[in-house]
Amino acid sequence: MTRILFVNPSYCNSYGGSIGAIINPIFPILSMASLTAVARKDGHETRLLDMSWDKYSVSRIEDEVRGFKPDVVAFTVLSPTMNQVKDMSYAVKQISSEILCIAGGSHVSALPRESLLESDLDAIVCGEGELTFAEIIAGRKHHNIRGLAFKNGDQIVMNERRPAIEDLDTLPMPAWDIFDLPLYAKHTSRLFAKKTPFVSAEFSRGCVYKCDFCASKLTMSLGYRKKSPERCAEEVRYMAKLGIREFMLADDIFTSDVKWATQVAEALIRDNNKVAWSCTNGIRVESSSFELFSKMKKAGCYRVAFGFESGNDEVLKKFGKGGKASLEKGIIAVKDARKAKLETIGFFQVGLSSDNKDTIYETVSFAKKLPLDMMKFGVTIAFPGTKMFSDYKAMNLIKSYNWDQYHIYSGFHMFNHPILTYEDIQKCITHAYRETTILNPAFIIRRAYKSVISGDIFRDFYDFVRFVFFSYTKKEDEIRYGYQANWKIYDFKNQDFTPETYASAFKQASGS
Repeated sequence: MTRILFVNPSYCNSYGGSIGAIINPIFPILSMASLTAVARKDGHETRLLDMSWDKYSVSRIEDEVRGFKPDVVAFTVLSPTMNQVKDMSYAVKQISSEILCIAGGSHVSALPRESLLESDLDAIVCGEGELTFAEIIAGRKHHNIRGLAFKNGDQIVMNERRPAIEDLDTLPMPAWDIFDLPLYAKHTSRLFAKKTPFVSAEFSRGCVYKCDFCASKLTMSLGYRKKSPERCAEEVRYMAKLGIREFMLADDIFTSDVKWATQVAEALIRDNNKVAWSCTNGIRVESSSFELFSKMKKAGCYRVAFGFESGNDEVLKKFGKGGKASLEKGIIAVKDARKAKLETIGFFQVGLSSDNKDTIYETVSFAKKLPLDMMKFGVTIAFPGTKMFSDYKAMNLIKSYNWDQYHIYSGFHMFNHPILTYEDIQKCITHAYRETTILNPAFIIRRAYKSVISGDIFRDFYDFVRFVFFSYTKKEDEIRYGYQANWKIYDFKNQDFTPETYASAFKQASGS
């Protein structure tokens, strides 16, 4: 039996000090629930340390490691939490060099070699984690595990990539019971979820589109795989049994297969578990229909979010939506959702790779006209592993490799945009929020009406005041790291680390 400590770093630096704190994305993390289920299935002992709502403190993991005495410490890593994981890896190794430190997630899947070289991590799980992780904790030799990058003395070894899991129904039920659900309820914004306890869930994995700013293919692969409608209904029954009252569907393109999505909704309707849910991750506008939305509403869905990104059709084509997700279809999608009595959210980005001032103002104008219940604008970030990151690296536009700054509310000058200045982007994001919300009477009336109907008028007024006075982007206070003096220095600026480089490296390692 292996003792495993799962660790989710703090989100305070990336969300807590900016407008993102108003819609705080704090909830039981699905990857930890999935990996815990895999470990339990094979008889291993697990514990979770979730620091998402707390400020980072290296003493937290030191105390857990000394008390639990794990054989394996497993971190989940997004770009803005990489420095924390780096720091914690040194802390763990200071306590015992025998503990295996591994990490997974989009950032380390994009930069496995660099992540190993700049940290005290032993291994990186690249891509989907369940099968690779199961082989690690079973004690299989690292050289024989597909999807693994690891240290072998002074060398970095990158094994053959693991194919995506085709039959998602074979995965064990996510271990949502490991979470102290009432504790999460204290940190979940009512703007994010209307009922608690609340979790995230998935009915499908992957995406067939190639937007230049998106890194989801690093962990979920290019392509689309779906659980059976019966398995989806079974997961919701299990949630209801645990007392979970709402879930957020994390799927990238849930509505793309309309027939399947309709069957999922029908399976949930038959069970009638009264568990509310939302598609808050954002769905594509061209795959929407009133008939599907009506089925989803009957199945317990109350909110859908759309990834509009831009209010200019040419910009949409250039970054990878292929002309299918047009402005016209966006307008129709919102109308259909509202007709089906669903709440609507719009996601927009400022500083897309082909943006200029005119296209951003078109985006603001487009957003202002849409009858949305909520809108979110973010600065477009060239995350590692994306085409945007590779292009910016090739053009020498990346100014910072400080991972603490890599989030959509960052107030740091991280990139030189090909067209816009840093000051342009900051002014545009402020203009976007003010024009579409504070100075938009139609939006204010919709929100006020909804607040009265739902009984949340005082809570919404409180959130509105916070919204008005919060900075849209903010330079956060520096995190206090415990082992920064031990960190290895890696020269990111002068190294080539495009996704194509890693595809070649894995191919060579496999001998194919």
